[in-house]
Amino acid sequence: MDLGLSEKVAIVSGGARGIGEAIARSLIEEGARVAIFDKNESLGSALANELGESALFVQTDLTDEQSCQQAIDTVLSGFGRIDILINNASTNDGVNLNGTVDAFRASIENNLVHYFTLSRACKESLTENQGCIVNIGSKVSVTGQGGSSGYVASKGATMSLTREWALELAHTSVRVNCVIPAEVDTPQYEEWLQGVDNPEATLKKITSLIPLGQRRTTCAEVADTVAFLASPKASHTTGQILFVDGGYTHLDKANVMLSDD
Repeated sequence: MDLGLSEKVAIVSGGARGIGEAIARSLIEEGARVAIFDKNESLGSALANELGESALFVQTDLTDEQSCQQAIDTVLSGFGRIDILINNASTNDGVNLNGTVDAFRASIENNLVHYFTLSRACKESLTENQGCIVNIGSKVSVTGQGGSSGYVASKGATMSLTREWALELAHTSVRVNCVIPAEVDTPQYEEWLQGVDNPEATLKKITSLIPLGQRRTTCAEVADTVAFLASPKASHTTGQILFVDGGYTHLDKANVMLSDD
């Protein structure tokens, strides 16, 4: 299916690896041009070089408003427009009730504030081009996790801001939606797995509770959903929260029947 993204310009924050990288790849496969905002210069530059002239890496400190504005100016200078903003960058940093108030504030800054910063800075261009924003959330916004106060608060706010911005921007025809993954096969997830006592057993326990296929979601599956929401094929979809998680979040895990039927 042609999603109608040819020559559209997208920004992907945290686009150097994991879900962000997959989103960049999916958008470029659909004909878009993609600016990768990330602090990791080596990964970001390597990815942009691999993806070719349709990709632009901009090293960005997402916690710094001036850095974000400079990155956006670089995109406008290089590509001439902005049609799509993918707010993706975040990390489950484990800031919990045993941490300091400063640590909690820092977690909110690292995981949420730049969503506002970039959306605000891109508003004019998105309005001009009747573009869209796709926010990447997390299942912890509805399930909780334990031990992740800052990250969970940020992701809860991400979901709420999606609906707030969808209303605020509706008169400009800018659409705003949110994709919520759960257990995704990313490099970050693998790093976490290697830090537990029995990675293989832990993964088996987790995937046994994922109703659809008893497996983790792939980065490409999340990315392709994002690409659809960013496209004209979703032209009358806004303010929506879409779970891409194999049914993990919303189904009653206690009653999941695992069978071959």
